[in-house]
Amino acid sequence: MTNRLFKRARAFARHLNRLRDRRRSSREAHLPVRRQRQSLTPRQRAAVLAKTGGRCHICGGKIRRATLWHADHILAHAHGGSHNIDNYLPAHGSCNGLRRAFTPEEFQWIIKLGVWLKTRIAKQDSFGIEAAERFLIHEQRRHARQVSRNR
Repeated sequence: MTNRLFKRARAFARHLNRLRDRRRSSREAHLPVRRQRQSLTPRQRAAVLAKTGGRCHICGGKIRRATLWHADHILAHAHGGSHNIDNYLPAHGSCNGLRRAFTPEEFQWIIKLGVWLKTRIAKQDSFGIEAAERFLIHEQRRHARQVSRNR
């Protein structure tokens, strides 16, 4: 999956775009067969939470309040994932929201890029500081959109 080494940034960008296009095609292919989401019973939710010992399957953090977590589809609902108890793992709402319907390879690249960029920011080199400044502007805009939607 993400073991592949790229020698050129443009080749890496093309690869990421191909992954995105495949994800979108998969989603479109499953649009006609998607079923309505089903609520889990309290017993089913308890079984899903127990699978990981009460931890988020994405970040590994403890899920503190049993009511504030998502039953995340392992194979995304958008890509034809079933509403079977075997296709769910527990996740924090924020983790699940960030993972969205990315494929495993896309999500691994996102994590790798994020860790790399976090290190650059922590080192406070010029690239890291510039990226941090742009990210903070992005976050401020995103937050403003969320606030205006919730009014």
